Parts: sequence; structure tokens; C-alpha cells
Amino acid sequence: MVLGRERRPPLESVYAGRFDYRLSELIRQRAWVEIDQAALIHNVQQFKAYLKPRTELIAVVKADAYGHGALRVAQTALQAGAQGLAIATLGEGIELREAGITAPILLLGATNTPEEIKALAHWQLQPTLASLAQAQIFAQTLAQLGQSLPVHLKLDTGMSRLGVPWQQAVTFVEQVRQAPQLRVASIYSHLATADDPDPTQMQRQKQYFEWAIAQLRQVYYHPPKLHLANSAGVLNGPEWHYDLVRIGLGLYGLYPAPHLQPVLNLKPVLSVRAKITQVKTIPAGTGVSYGHHFVSDRPMQIAVLGIGYADGVPRNLSNRLSVLLRGQEVQQIGAITMDQMMLDVSQFPDLQPGEVVTLIGQDGHQSISADDWAQTLGTISWEILCSFKHRLPRIAV
Repeated sequence: MVLGRERRPPLESVYAGRFDYRLSELIRQRAWVEIDQAALIHNVQQFKAYLKPRTELIAVVKADAYGHGALRVAQTALQAGAQGLAIATLGEGIELREAGITAPILLLGATNTPEEIKALAHWQLQPTLASLAQAQIFAQTLAQLGQSLPVHLKLDTGMSRLGVPWQQAVTFVEQVRQAPQLRVASIYSHLATADDPDPTQMQRQKQYFEWAIAQLRQVYYHPPKLHLANSAGVLNGPEWHYDLVRIGLGLYGLYPAPHLQPVLNLKPVLSVRAKITQVKTIPAGTGVSYGHHFVSDRPMQIAVLGIGYADGVPRNLSNRLSVLLRGQEVQQIGAITMDQMMLDVSQFPDLQPGEVVTLIGQDGHQSISADDWAQTLGTISWEILCSFKHRLPRIAV
């Protein structure tokens, strides 16, 4: 049972002073994403306290920081104690550098052309090398530039994505080390099943990784830094921490799997809110939205909400979505449209346009998470977070 309030306070009193966003601009917004910077700082500190003392935290801010806003998240995470950042594309790294970020930035994706390599060198981004052919192109291009670059060597231990097969680690590393333009910053791999309660495959990947490192040490090469763990790997315990960890989903306050939730107390960072634009009453037997996939079975008060699938609310949630209004759950009805959706708000006879509805986040004693949406849709919370479009302004709480 939800403890509701008689009436939600005016927008000005709720939001005044809470955002680095002008209130006059907020009032003009029909919908927005709120980013709780205190929650983000809390999550970084939770991980920092849990890691082994000398393990460095790399904040993964690819895909616009999983929809949270890469620049703001990067700045906040670094201030909270992260030692570096990780991104997926060259453009993501350039945006951070142009904004003044000077911390080490690891590029997780593959880059292969001389033009990309020149840009990496110019912006001092640290690439991932995942094949011998790629390493040769890097060495040739950097030699022409008269520059060197820190590089991270990736081994494939079971993900079957980027990386040199772990059995070829010695050959790969020896070839890279022959190029003076390539300075090895780390050797790493990526876990494919770290969120699985059965650790068998994850342990196998760890064994392959450590075997490869042992072979390197036998030829008198000691890698400067090693890393294997994503958020799920970190939460499996200190044996996975090595020298660096790459924290993505956990940074944003969600857990990769339910069985990992007791390890740390994480707080969701992102909330999604929208304003009611119209309230109306419809009689029984009235179809709602495209296709009339919902027909009222009684006289009903409905509200139009200014957010839709063009903003990132999946259309497949139509007639399956609950939202929060005045601390209580209300049901979305009819097909979710490009810019709007409808709600059954019959329990609020005094409802007026302008009131704020929470789609993801907390209102009163009730909350809805990206995990809730993911479970309904049969997908993962990563996809939900990354779906919110840029026409929803990110507003820092």
C-alpha cells in the first residue's frame, strides 16, 4: 500500500534550487531526465571502499554514460575518486577532451585507419589493440608522426569478440614490444558470464587469462597493469580486481544480477519524469490511442503525458506500464505514441495539467526502476538506460 499525499506541491517549490538548470527552462520542458549526482558519488565511493587498496577504478562512460550524460558523469566520477575513464568510440573520447577532461581515457572499441590513429594521438586517447595487424598499422602510422602512444592489449579468453586468442599472448606481446611507438599500458580481457550465478565459465576465463600472463612472465615480461573485471566481475570478490576494474552499470546504481545485490549498497542515479498536458473524462466503451487496443470498461478520467517512444519509452510497454503520480501507481493505457501516452488517473478527481509524473525513479514511498521495465520487456537494464533520447534534457540534481 502506497502512502500518498493529498496534493503534489507546485513545480516551483519542488524543483527550485535543485538543478544547475534554469527553472524557467525546466518549466518549458514536457519531460526530462534527472541525474542524482550524490547517488553517483555514493556509488563510486562504495566501489572504491570495496576494491583492493591498489586497484584503480575506471568509470565506463560510453554511450553517453549509459544515457546519463557523459561529460557530467565523467567529471563527477573523477572528482569522487575514479582514476580514469573508458569509452567505446573515438568521437566519445574527443568530446571529453574538448570539454577539458585530462584524465586517462581508454578506448574500448577497435580503431584501424591511419586517420583514426592520428586523431587518437592528437587527443591523447589510449586505444585497445586486439590484433597483430592492427598493431602494425598503429606502429607504422605513429612512426610517420614521430609519436608514441600508450596502448592496451586485449586477449580473448571466452567472449569471442575483440581480442587476440589467449593462447597467442606471448607472440602478440613480443611483436607489439618491438615497436617503440607502442607503449604497453595494460593487458586485459572481458568476462562473458560474470552475471551468471554459476561461476564455471567465468572461472575458466580467469584461468586462461592467468595462464597467458604466466607465459609472459616466463619470457621475462611483466605486464605493467592487468584488468579483467566489469561491474559483475568486481562484485564477485577481490580475486577479480587485479590492477584496474572497469565499472559501468554499477556506477549508475543498478546491479548486473540479483544475486550480486547484497555485496554493495548502490543507489540509482537516473530518474525520468514528465508533465501532464491534458486531463479529460471519457465514457465507458471509448477506445484510447492508435488501434484502440484499450477500450474503457467504465467512465474514466484520463491524463495525457508528454513523453513517448521517440523519447525512449518502448512502445512494447503499451498497456503494461505503471507510473507514479502523487506517490501512487497509475496505469498507462492504450498504445504509447511517438510523443505522448495516456494514463488512467480516475483516482485523482482534482488533477490538473502541469503535475509531474515519474516513469523511472522514486515518488513518495514508491519507486520504479529500469530493472522493472527490463523485466516486463524481457531485456536488460543496460538497454533501457541507453534508450532515452537527447531531446530529454539531462538535469543534475
